[in-house]
Amino acid sequence: MKINFLKTGSTGFVWLLGTCMAFGQQPNIPLTDLSAFKEPGNSWSLVGDVAVDLNEANAIKGTKGTGILLNISAPKKAGFDLTTIKEYGDMILELDYLTAKGTNSGIYLQNNYEIQLEDSWTVRNPLSSNNGGLYERWDNDKPEGEKGYGGIAPRQNASKAPGLWQHIKIAFQAPKFDGSGKKIANARLLSVELNGVTIHENVELWGATRGGYGTEKAMAPIRLQGDHGSIAFRNISITDLPASSAQGFRRGGGGGDPIYVEAPVNTMLRSFIDVVPGVRSVHAISVGGPQQTAFSYDLDNGTVLHGWHGGFLDATPMWDGRGNGTSRPMGSVTRFTKKPVLAIAKLANAEAAWVTDTTGTGFRTKGYTLDNQDRPEFKYMIYGNKVTDAVKVLENGQGLSREVSLEQPAKDLYLLLAEVSDVNEVSKGLYLVDDKAYYLQFPNGEKPIVRDVNGKKQLIIAIGSKLNYSILF
Repeated sequence: MKINFLKTGSTGFVWLLGTCMAFGQQPNIPLTDLSAFKEPGNSWSLVGDVAVDLNEANAIKGTKGTGILLNISAPKKAGFDLTTIKEYGDMILELDYLTAKGTNSGIYLQNNYEIQLEDSWTVRNPLSSNNGGLYERWDNDKPEGEKGYGGIAPRQNASKAPGLWQHIKIAFQAPKFDGSGKKIANARLLSVELNGVTIHENVELWGATRGGYGTEKAMAPIRLQGDHGSIAFRNISITDLPASSAQGFRRGGGGGDPIYVEAPVNTMLRSFIDVVPGVRSVHAISVGGPQQTAFSYDLDNGTVLHGWHGGFLDATPMWDGRGNGTSRPMGSVTRFTKKPVLAIAKLANAEAAWVTDTTGTGFRTKGYTLDNQDRPEFKYMIYGNKVTDAVKVLENGQGLSREVSLEQPAKDLYLLLAEVSDVNEVSKGLYLVDDKAYYLQFPNGEKPIVRDVNGKKQLIIAIGSKLNYSILF
């Protein structure tokens, strides 16, 4: 599906959320107990952590503790919806959620307007019923096939895999009523941001969506759907929408039209890449294709910088006016590193320190060749050995496959897989890393070495002659 974006709307969105955060209050649902909710059913509990089985539908478990709100719902024992005691009008609602495989839930703003939460991993053309969609309205008096209407699909699918934390931020304007109680203005989604991507903007809500309570009010609770599958929530924050914003959606403007690069076929673009604020890769390439999954690669270090689902690249910073040489992902980014670090090092043993730069390594980039599907395979020399680094988008769009091969087998050459806050092996050959940010999967059963380095977990692995693994996100 071709996606069109309005630059002025995006500018207004940035202004709006920046203003809201400046005037917002502190999170008011701390999840140390369930006292913020009306009569929570027994499907809801507080846990300290959650684990999902990627191979089994609706499989999620919690561990003892607090801070995470977990709902367990199964076909033979359906869960219950959970409603806040406090009522809300104009607001910014922000939270993290995590789905089990194949399940869904929803956020009902004011008990009426549902934003769908669903396992929509790899869906290429999202509908209103998919993750982040504004669910449809319903009229039983309409003919069959037309009863559902008015739903709005997200602009693009910015969803992540089951078992990974996702983040949603909703700027909501409540309906307005005169002194007699007559509605004089519809509710609006001023913006909805999923995993850092704007998926709705300035959407008028003409009435309750299916499953809503129907009667619209100026103030009403938030309801979390609990009867359609298992799901977890954390970091629930509800802050005030400034009065100036609630009077109407303010649009920015100025500047030329944005320059977006799509990838309907396998596509590459060389540019600078900002890895994190203040850290730039100046010799990078981004690769995307029809799977709507893409990645950026640092050619000076052989490092996979980040991957994303959704649209390909916004090249406006590179080509608009004088430009600064950078392009940026249009989808939901999963970062694999905070700085370009040499991917391969020669270590005397598995505990030796990683190299800080290319000095003494003989590193020389050799560019890349294209396979029979026009996908790049990166080449470079290091420690007198020729490396082929074939990073490719998986056909199902779930993430990336990577095959690193050496021309001459070597026992002392290691690949740096990640440096993260935490790592857990959740099943044989499958590792969950960095506060449930992404998975590393080793199909041949290889076990990475996990080292403690400066308060982080550093994952490395001996290459031998060839190494295959996948990054799922």
